[in-house]
Amino acid sequence: MEQEVGESLIQLGNSDGSNSSSSDPVTRVRKLLFRRMLVGIKDGRFFLGTFHCLDKQGNIILQDTIEYRSTRRSSPSPMEQRCLGLVLIPSSCQNSCHVDCSVEEQLSLLK
Repeated sequence: MEQEVGESLIQLGNSDGSNSSSSDPVTRVRKLLFRRMLVGIKDGRFFLGTFHCLDKQGNIILQDTIEYRSTRRSSPSPMEQRCLGLVLIPSSCQNSCHVDCSVEEQLSLLK
């Protein structure tokens, strides 16, 4: 199952860095470490990899990443894939963000 976590990632990126306000977002992001994450970007590509880290600006780093992109403009187009390894996805390019986890874990990530 996939859980949308874009809002919590944006909240972390907008954190001011003080201990009281950053402890909750940091805890949320720690729960996401080493999980499979699918990140969509504005040009239509998707990156599937293991979540490695997130910086203050909201940039995501994935490791063991596979890039998926459409080879044609038509709607039933096949997806082309290639292995990339370690990738930084800037927050300005991110369109969607999903994490692979169970229903119970999805509910705990929302708290």
